[in-house]
Amino acid sequence: MTTPSRLIPLLDQFDFARRRLTDRMAGPVMDSGDGGDTKVGPMTDEEYLWEPASGCWSVRRRVDGPGQRATFLAGTGEWGRDAASYPHPWPPPLTTIAWRLSHLSEMLTLRADHTAGGHALTRDDYPISGDAAGAVAAFDAGAEAWRKALLSVDDAALDTVGYSTYPHGSDPEDLFLSIVWWVNQELLHHGAEIALLRDLYRARTPSN
Repeated sequence: MTTPSRLIPLLDQFDFARRRLTDRMAGPVMDSGDGGDTKVGPMTDEEYLWEPASGCWSVRRRVDGPGQRATFLAGTGEWGRDAASYPHPWPPPLTTIAWRLSHLSEMLTLRADHTAGGHALTRDDYPISGDAAGAVAAFDAGAEAWRKALLSVDDAALDTVGYSTYPHGSDPEDLFLSIVWWVNQELLHHGAEIALLRDLYRARTPSN
């Protein structure tokens, strides 16, 4: 299938943001933003779960229960992600790298399924990673699934409202082209948040 011309720049943007985030988390070098490469070590489990302030939302062992202001742990498996039913806590809790990366990877995986898969996966089906290496691998798998789903669409699909049936966003109400743009925005801003948390972790004082 020929890739629609309107989709190509969005695919390029997605690929760029995905590569930048993956490099930022796994190393051995990352794009420093000035055209050069900066050495960076792979994210550790301690860093992945680091809570820079009290009351953070994160991923936790299910036996330990949810964190402050969370009412349940989303996902499946030994670990879950802090969550609460609507209305969500206000102001929103600060979230860890683990929380943000899990949220992003789940979104990519489920949106891929609700675009070109069985249209059946829910948040309850998504396994939550309790370690950094597993979380990075899950992100890569989710990103790859979403990109593969995008390569299956044509121009008519881009102009179809509700082409993706992902139940946790505006997918059933918006043109699919708008959804593709929104996913890129999610990847860009959560990727920036994760990068900042890595910087803050590196710069923390020993007491933190």
